[in-house]
Amino acid sequence: MNQPELGVVLNGVTGRMGYRQHLLRSVLAIREQGGVALPDGSRVRLVPVLAGRNAAKLAEMAARHGVDRWTTDVDTALSDPGTHIYFDAQLTSAREPWVRKAIAAGKHVYAEKPLAESLPDALELAGLAHEAGICHGVVHDKLFLPGLRKLRRLIDGGVFGRILSVRGEFGYWVFEGDWQSAQRPSWNYRAADGGGIVLDMFCHWSYLLENLFGRVTAVTAKAATHIPRRWDEAGEPYAATADDAAYGIFELESGTIAQVNSSWCTRVFRDELVEFQVDGTEASAVAGLRRCRVQHRSATPKPVWNPDLPVTESFRDQWAEVPDNGEFDNGFKAQWEEFVRDVAAKRQHRYDFFAAARGLQLAEAGLASSAEGRRVELKRL
Repeated sequence: MNQPELGVVLNGVTGRMGYRQHLLRSVLAIREQGGVALPDGSRVRLVPVLAGRNAAKLAEMAARHGVDRWTTDVDTALSDPGTHIYFDAQLTSAREPWVRKAIAAGKHVYAEKPLAESLPDALELAGLAHEAGICHGVVHDKLFLPGLRKLRRLIDGGVFGRILSVRGEFGYWVFEGDWQSAQRPSWNYRAADGGGIVLDMFCHWSYLLENLFGRVTAVTAKAATHIPRRWDEAGEPYAATADDAAYGIFELESGTIAQVNSSWCTRVFRDELVEFQVDGTEASAVAGLRRCRVQHRSATPKPVWNPDLPVTESFRDQWAEVPDNGEFDNGFKAQWEEFVRDVAAKRQHRYDFFAAARGLQLAEAGLASSAEGRRVELKRL
């Protein structure tokens, strides 16, 4: 590639996720390390252009981090031949129009998920990106987490035998915002703004299950709004109209059954905020954000149900820790580097807009299942 640097328009970096994970821990971290290393030993530097609606915030952020360019005129940034990648971390409801404009401008596009508010819109964007011949991708950060990379290693090593089931627990208590400030923005709890845990997390579960265990073919789900009243960033009460918990059973093409609970209304009694237990004929494993533990059939004890006697054995101590066997970088940064390498090589990114569409397909199927009280089958896209 003749271009030694890539201009990156970052739209939505004043938000929590856009700033911390994508600007600070990814793009700026890549800049500090001298760029993205390519297979031939060369490097591609990233030149960020901060974009958004709040000029004061953008100016302060640019000055704080030594970024030369910022703008509230995203159209002009997209027409600039010196920008090559458009990234979007805005509200879901604002994302689709700008992604569409970026595709029309011939930019490579990388975006947070969900890609759009509906499956038809996501499929249309995927088709437009494909026809434009650009590199397009959607954030699949959880596949890059240390715990799940260790789990992937166990799967690739054939440790489990036939995988029977997957059980996932995700969530934590998000404060309502009255007597303690909420850890998540208020739009997450308003359906009109694209909020809801199903739309947010089922997109994650789609790519996790598909890439680790097999494509989802059917879902049975129940979504709920457990906390109907919350307080926004200004301390004003509002009606929470989006679901804040979801309980799903996913049937996979491989025959594996997955069950995942997602909740912003649960208190954590786990080692990590998300954990997956995988049970197979030969072994079981429990993987979280960073840790992964395994128990082989040869080391499996024989518990006996006896409610009359206290349990004296420590079940957790009977599992073996899967070693790191390497260094794990920040998951968001790792995918950014992979996307940049694909742009440089002019090839398709493996986690593209079509993968994003499958995530929306699962979210919509989950919401339909909950609303209609039935099992919903997913057609192959």
